Amino acid sequence: MGNGEWKMGNGAWGMGILKRGKGKGGKGKGKIFLLSLPFPFTLYPFPLFKKPNAQCPITNYQFPIPNAQFPIPHYPLPITHYLLPIPNMNNLCYNMLLGQVNIASLGHFNPLAIAFFFVFVISSLGITYWAAKHTKTTSHFYTAGGNISGFQNGLALAGDFMSAASFLGIAGLVALNGFDGLIYSIGFLVGWPIVMFLIAEPLRNLGKYTFADVLAYRLRQTPVRIAAAIGTLSVISFYLIAQMVGAGELIKLLFGFEYELAVVIVGCVMMAYVIFGGMIATTWVQIIKAILLLGGTILLAILVLARFGFNPIALFAAAADKYTGVLAPGKQVSDPWDAISLGMSLMFGTAGLPHILMRFYTVPDAKAARNSVTYATAFIGAFYLLTFILGFGAMVLVGQDAIKQIGTGGNMAAPMLAQFLGGDAFLGFIAAVSFATILAVVAGLTLSGAAALSHDLWVNVVRKGHANETEQLRVARFATVLLGALAIILGILFKGQNVAYMVGLAFAIAASGNFPALLMSMLWRRFTTNGAVASMLVGTFSSLVLIYLSPTIQVTILKHDAAIFPLKNPGLISIPLAFIVGIVVSLLHSEQQAEDKFAEVENRIHIGSEG
Repeated sequence: MGNGEWKMGNGAWGMGILKRGKGKGGKGKGKIFLLSLPFPFTLYPFPLFKKPNAQCPITNYQFPIPNAQFPIPHYPLPITHYLLPIPNMNNLCYNMLLGQVNIASLGHFNPLAIAFFFVFVISSLGITYWAAKHTKTTSHFYTAGGNISGFQNGLALAGDFMSAASFLGIAGLVALNGFDGLIYSIGFLVGWPIVMFLIAEPLRNLGKYTFADVLAYRLRQTPVRIAAAIGTLSVISFYLIAQMVGAGELIKLLFGFEYELAVVIVGCVMMAYVIFGGMIATTWVQIIKAILLLGGTILLAILVLARFGFNPIALFAAAADKYTGVLAPGKQVSDPWDAISLGMSLMFGTAGLPHILMRFYTVPDAKAARNSVTYATAFIGAFYLLTFILGFGAMVLVGQDAIKQIGTGGNMAAPMLAQFLGGDAFLGFIAAVSFATILAVVAGLTLSGAAALSHDLWVNVVRKGHANETEQLRVARFATVLLGALAIILGILFKGQNVAYMVGLAFAIAASGNFPALLMSMLWRRFTTNGAVASMLVGTFSSLVLIYLSPTIQVTILKHDAAIFPLKNPGLISIPLAFIVGIVVSLLHSEQQAEDKFAEVENRIHIGSEG
């Protein structure tokens, strides 16, 4: 048996197997070989050789077919076996037509894919109905009553973190830009040790519902909570853009709906989850979604690697052969300062994401919080390693031109790869998993935004802590509707943007506006209320202004010739600026009450407190 390679019209390489068969007919008819194709393709028989002969001195032979036509049907087919009369194998000569990946079925009504999609949506709504019966208090609504175990919370953290940016965005970035997509894979992952060693345990011991509780523990409530809410809502807004853009493109791919209608549908379903189910429903949707996403990603990666003898090097070599420069940096992030800025944002941003920080209040104690980070890091690490395989697999097997035809941001690379490898059934499964991914993350984001509006602003600023349970729940649900409407509007405005890139901007705002103040409030005795407010506001607004002045807004969206601020990501400027402003303002005006309470904060960080 020998291995063979063929190249399709889009330059994709695949593996075939030649099996020696018995000769048929009389003299001069040649040996018959069986060509096993692990692709769901139909092969049309046509004459390959003018003069077949019976001589075949080589039994194991690796051969190229430079121009083969493999029409891709719109439904999965079994492995096709095609009988070829092979001539003298020292003089192989093929003359076939160039083939193309067929994307005609994408964006049209797809019953099988839609069936998978509805199974997930109906199942998750069932979870929401069950959770609604158990969501009676604000503690249930925000933190599931603190009854989630470390392992469950680890899965839910992974489900909350592995967003549309991770699955759809990174795969698309790698498929279109190659090596540079790796900075997102690694950057999203390396923030977790910071969360584990600096944030998780103190946050669980000091807070109740939001990270602003930690700041307000020894600082003045009103100004700190207002500033924290501004930072939280800014992060959530950019994060929501990414999820809604991914969701809109996905629904359009499955149903053929207009993008804008697709975004509205997703926004409405998400609001139903959060309004009725709260954190209990959100947690279980995130757990189920994490299991499905890890399973789907592993299966997709296995199918990709199977085409290349389970050798990633062969996959990368095929990519380099097909597109020049994809294994070298510089296609997506060409400026070294931009690379550093993006890396800083991704690394420190995780520790400032409000919907991630909020999850540490769902566990019973600090030990469970640490355990949940350990589990989450393991799940997330495995997942991000696989996204690189998916990206290069889509680049090689589907092709960049086909991916760009569906969406300029490349966000549909993974679903297209799924259809290529397993037909509509696999597309339906991966699309349902992608939709689960988006809904779970949007639900978590909306919940943290609702907590900022209702718990931080309404209850503690407007009502000075004197709001009953019924009023708090009503305000939280009203805030959810407002955030859902905001998500729909932003999703429509930012149509066509790559979702991983948009989340990179959200990380920059979190790293600038939330992380410096949170860290200094827990570790620095002389940190003051004015320092915290100044740090959060300067970090948030400087990152927002620099994003507006960056090439993304000025050149890509507003179509100007050049941008005032040269970097695509503001983290290199805004993160140090937030630290510097917080330190300087705190040193200018001391705050005795904050210093006096620091010993209590230190004690509680390490020992914790019941209730």
